[in-house]
Amino acid sequence: MVSNVQSQKEPPGYFIELELEARGWSQTDLAYIVNMLPQQLNPILKGKHAITADKAILFGDAFGMPPEFFTNLENDYQLSKAKAAPPEVKERATWQAKFPVREMIKRGWIEETDPSLLRTQMLRFFEKLTLDDMPYFGANTPVVGYAAKKTHIDIPSPEELAWVYRVRQIAKTIDVPAYSKEKLLASLNTLKFMRSSLDDIATIPKILNECGVRFVIVETLPKAKIDGVCTWLDDQPVIALTNRYDRLDNFWFVLRHEIEHVLQGHGQQALYPIVDNLDGENSGTGDAITEEERIANTAAADFCIPKNQLQSFIARKSPYISEKDVIGFARRLEVHPAIAIGQLQKETGKWNFLRKYLSSSVSGVREILISELQHQNIIDGWGLKANAQL
Repeated sequence: MVSNVQSQKEPPGYFIELELEARGWSQTDLAYIVNMLPQQLNPILKGKHAITADKAILFGDAFGMPPEFFTNLENDYQLSKAKAAPPEVKERATWQAKFPVREMIKRGWIEETDPSLLRTQMLRFFEKLTLDDMPYFGANTPVVGYAAKKTHIDIPSPEELAWVYRVRQIAKTIDVPAYSKEKLLASLNTLKFMRSSLDDIATIPKILNECGVRFVIVETLPKAKIDGVCTWLDDQPVIALTNRYDRLDNFWFVLRHEIEHVLQGHGQQALYPIVDNLDGENSGTGDAITEEERIANTAAADFCIPKNQLQSFIARKSPYISEKDVIGFARRLEVHPAIAIGQLQKETGKWNFLRKYLSSSVSGVREILISELQHQNIIDGWGLKANAQL
């Protein structure tokens, strides 16, 4: 019996013929044993026809060997004839295994060019000089901690990182004066007067820009649960929202949350920016989130509805709070009903309470923002692509 494979480049028939010689069999003998015509067997032995699974079983029974021996010979032979894969296949696979490259190309964040340029594009996109500095690649890359998570130490997902750096990419195209904390504080009074309607939402970027804060809106990526970010370009703050939930109450809460991060200087010295997922307890003040997030959440909630007034209203109107009561409460505080309802839901845990006011048809802001701001190069997503170069 043949014990050693001499060359992987030889067709399987070569080894079968060696086995025939060792046994003193002719090709005609083998054809008889496996019930084939010699004319059918010869092309297999000469490597012109592949050994199928059926034939491997026949030869296995004929020689008293596992059929896998013959299928492995065939596979090795076919692989030896196959062309080597171009190097760009491995390059694309390496990056796609780490980051949502295909989605980034689809969104126009990087170009679909010669794969040999992919590494250069990705390094530029993530503002890195070498692969060792790349998150998820380099051994020298520190563990990244993100705020507003269920644990205090979390490694951000590749989708989160890609979204953050797209935000930064767009923000670099916006011209703003030097950041002024005093102007940003003063702007809060102006922003408060805008809580009662949808009409003035589109003026927010201008108000923030005048304070030296760049503002952009970037649709989140699949698998990434992101509401907003506070990041810094040197001493210049950047606020970005995803408008993941197209509701006015969510818009104001997330915006004020990120403004507080800016006012507090949160994340300015950190390796990576503060990315916020404000679902569930992440929008509260419990021990499951960091001190920075508790500060930002408190400021955001108080901006929407002052806590003492919210609790007083609930105490007076419970156990039954009518729609009329809520509308009157919102009118008295000069806020949109959606904002009052959003905060009441959080405070009481009754998430279905007057939910109709939180539908996009009633309190949605996305269409307004897209309609008014799409020509200002600060919206990216929903079919729109901001102009930003690597």
